[in-house]
Amino acid sequence: MTSPTSSASARRPDRSAARALIECRDVQKYYADYHALRGIDLTIREGEFFSLLGPSGCGKTTLLRTIAGFEDISSGVVLIDGQDMAGVPANRRPTNMVFQSYAIFPHLTVAENVGFGLRRDPRPAAEKAAAVEEALGMVGLKGYGNRASHALSGGQRQRVALARALILKPKVLLLDEPMSALDRKMREQMQVELIKLQRQVGITFVLVTHDQEEALVMSDRIAVMFEGQIAQLDGPEALYARPASRRVANFIGVMNFLPARILDETENGVMVDAPGLGVVEIPSRNISSADPGDEGPSIGFRPEAVSLLGPNVAAQNRVTGGVIDEVVYYGDMTYYDVRLDGSASFDGKSRPVRIAMRNVFGREVQDVGTRTRVSWSPGSLILFR
Repeated sequence: MTSPTSSASARRPDRSAARALIECRDVQKYYADYHALRGIDLTIREGEFFSLLGPSGCGKTTLLRTIAGFEDISSGVVLIDGQDMAGVPANRRPTNMVFQSYAIFPHLTVAENVGFGLRRDPRPAAEKAAAVEEALGMVGLKGYGNRASHALSGGQRQRVALARALILKPKVLLLDEPMSALDRKMREQMQVELIKLQRQVGITFVLVTHDQEEALVMSDRIAVMFEGQIAQLDGPEALYARPASRRVANFIGVMNFLPARILDETENGVMVDAPGLGVVEIPSRNISSADPGDEGPSIGFRPEAVSLLGPNVAAQNRVTGGVIDEVVYYGDMTYYDVRLDGSASFDGKSRPVRIAMRNVFGREVQDVGTRTRVSWSPGSLILFR
């Protein structure tokens, strides 16, 4: 299993100073009585790889389609490159879209599919053919022009769809879950290729996905959506390390949650008591919002923020004991469910926590039932209150 904090690409360039290319201001969308978009305020920068992430039905595809012009908004404003898009049809906007199904015409060749949008272009046929070859070269399909499109693999069809969109040189490329039909290995390969392609062409990419790892790997920034609203908009590292709410934390990757008692406010944060961890101080920067309906405050931490210690290994951080309940081996990683000592101290319920350990050379995978020590850093804990 790929670690959700690992990236398929090098660190992406800083786009914080880039100008706004897409702006949504208080965008509302109703389908009869159904409120699909609820006051979306959003700015996407020029040259940015931006992702809309959320579960099915959260409104991310609806938002993408309003930017593309395939859906009218009920109220609010959508600006692209400073121009109000009210009344501007999809074919007049400086955007192009790659659909989930790719929409490849099976009776046309690869070149005919890629050049489909140029059929009304007044340029000579030779220039249009050169543009098709250039677009195919961008996506690694140079020389594929005469192939039958129905004979292509899933990854090749996706590249044809990308080339067809890029040949029109849009300011914004909109991607509606373009890799959902690919197997895992092909999807990971295409993620890397899309990152390289976006850097090469330099245009703004807006991706819709429900795959958290995909969004973390590919994006400059991510908007996490629930029920037609943006719950958090941040860079991948900030989103993963400092989720704004328990709901975001629970959606992005894996997070352990333990009930907590708030003991005291301090100058730098809050003193809390958590079963299995004891009394710790949570710094102010690590305090986030709980979800409506939560029974009380809780402590959250990622599986890789805690470690199993060998019998003769010293730890610089806090240490507690526990028993391994479950072991799941993934090749590069092993995940352990560990029942910490004292974890039932609040309400009698003993809660195992998930711990991720990388399988480095010489480290043996431990067995279920093994007594172990667990090391953790107070700085890795997040309080949801």
